[in-house]
Amino acid sequence: MNRMLRKVLNTIDVPDDLTPVTVRNRAQEVAPESVGISSKGAEAIWRSVEALYRTGTQPAIELCLRRKGQIVFNRSIGHARGNGPKDDPLTPKVLATPETPICLFSTSKAITAVVIHLLAEQGLVNLLDPVSYYLPEFSRHGKGNITLHQILSHRGGIPGLPTDVPLDTLWDNEEVWRLLCDAKPIAVDGGQLAYHAITGGYVLGRVLEKVTGETIQHYLDTHLRQPLGMKYFTYGIDAEHQGDLAWNYATGPKPRFPVSWVVRRALGADIDTVEMVSNDPRFQEAVIPAGNLVGTAEEVSRFFQMMLDDGIWQGQRICDPVTVKRATQEFGTLQFDRTLMMPMRYSAGMMLGGEPFGFWGQHSGRAFGHLGLINKLCWADPEREISVALLTTGLPIVAHHIPQLIKFVMTVSGECGKTGHVDKAASVFV
Repeated sequence: MNRMLRKVLNTIDVPDDLTPVTVRNRAQEVAPESVGISSKGAEAIWRSVEALYRTGTQPAIELCLRRKGQIVFNRSIGHARGNGPKDDPLTPKVLATPETPICLFSTSKAITAVVIHLLAEQGLVNLLDPVSYYLPEFSRHGKGNITLHQILSHRGGIPGLPTDVPLDTLWDNEEVWRLLCDAKPIAVDGGQLAYHAITGGYVLGRVLEKVTGETIQHYLDTHLRQPLGMKYFTYGIDAEHQGDLAWNYATGPKPRFPVSWVVRRALGADIDTVEMVSNDPRFQEAVIPAGNLVGTAEEVSRFFQMMLDDGIWQGQRICDPVTVKRATQEFGTLQFDRTLMMPMRYSAGMMLGGEPFGFWGQHSGRAFGHLGLINKLCWADPEREISVALLTTGLPIVAHHIPQLIKFVMTVSGECGKTGHVDKAASVFV
């Protein structure tokens, strides 16, 4: 791609030979044939990742794909820092590796949802209880009957903070809570589906603090991060590791109306501001349950593998099979989302696949996962026995990379055919 076209498309410099910018964890990867993927199929999956990188919209990409519990891919392409479209050519480039931590943005919601389902498993909350049962001040302006389950499934009626709120409010939890208590809901009966981009996480975290007496960071560490053996997998990242964190870059053409309106409605800011805020040390050190969990692709795939294995990781029970089922079963049906402006299927915390096509590929009705700012794709499919995490550092919204994102998902679902896996968690409801 020539320099002029890169400037127009706001993309990075992509070398012809990707070998110098590709890092592969060979010690972890198994032969694809050993888990039922042909070598040709595995090659097609990786080519689809390379094709996404060649769009120039993703300064760094990490992929971890497990099948039948075994890692087939744990690789990275690109640079964690120094190769953004506006970076000076003399800026030092830091090569990304499979061990580079990346902000998950909204994929954080899937992990936070499981944290709340764990509270329910322990009998500390009932998801059908109103939020105001635990936090009476939330009941203002008719919000007294909005339940935890409605918050988890984006039917809580508080999809966004006021549009005039400064973004640095995001790391002022007391001010955010005041704003949410004072918010007037768009609905109070759970009938309006409207994606809660950032608000729901604050509500859920506040409830957790009330019933446990500890922070959501501590609870996550105790019940998920440590049992799963994660290095990162925290809300934000401590100062010691900030230098390891990949930077986010607003790539691709600048969104225009009406896309820009949808972006601002969902995120509360334009994408350039999102880039600036997400690279701010204050954001990186904050605890934002719906939007700033940090981890590697392998760690995210590990989390979803635990979910596939009915709550077990390496022989240790992390959660009950019923908890997995409750976190992934559909709530409602395919419905138009008033925030994302598209039809969506949700569970109480996950974005679900569909038939004959869905977010997670063809015939993915039982797949579950979550997007992160459109470009991060993390999911599990029980029928294909796969847990996938594609983490990226570019923040393009509507750009020429979209066909390649779709092709990646379709290639994975096509090359990892259904295996006849039995969902043991489902049996508890029979």
